[in-house]
Amino acid sequence: MTAVPRELADLPYARHLEPLRGELETEGVYDTVHADEREFQEPRAGGARFVECAFTSVAFEGGRMRRARFTDVWCHTVRWVGTDLAESGWMDATVVSGMLAGVQAFGATLRRVTFSHCKLDSVNWRSAALREVRFVDCLLRDVDFGEATLTDVSFPGSALDGVHLRGARLGKVDLRGAASLGIADGVEALRGATIDHGQLLDLAPDFARALGVTVAPR
Repeated sequence: MTAVPRELADLPYARHLEPLRGELETEGVYDTVHADEREFQEPRAGGARFVECAFTSVAFEGGRMRRARFTDVWCHTVRWVGTDLAESGWMDATVVSGMLAGVQAFGATLRRVTFSHCKLDSVNWRSAALREVRFVDCLLRDVDFGEATLTDVSFPGSALDGVHLRGARLGKVDLRGAASLGIADGVEALRGATIDHGQLLDLAPDFARALGVTVAPR
């Protein structure tokens, strides 16, 4: 497994980065730019394309970035709050020590993306497609994967709290090593996932309810 870049200097394109100037624009094209210590209030960057870019200590407050494309992008200490990232595309991207809260990301496509030490709160990934995605030492609270497709996704060291899976399709999803498995609904969607024996015992009441099995003392 490729190591997650922890510092800006670890990026293969670090020496080519130029400071991002001005505001983000709809359908804008950004190649090898670095946004550092910026606050974007209600950004309008729908359909923008970011290639080999870095974001450090950046805040996105609200705004619309629907259908934006992030390719080989590195984000460190980046905060998205209430931002519209629906139908966005992410490939070969890394998000370290970030926060996503109240984000609309339904219909998004993620391929070879790593979230490390991130907090994801009330993120809507309904009908999204996640392939080769890792959530490492993250907190996922009230995250909605309803109707989403998750393939080759893992959660090492991550805590799942009130995660929604109703209608999701899972394939090669590895939940072993997750710190906790709090499934709000859709436990039946776990077919196609791998769990350990301890997690099986924890989830037994949820499985029984999903099967309509009543467990009662004699």
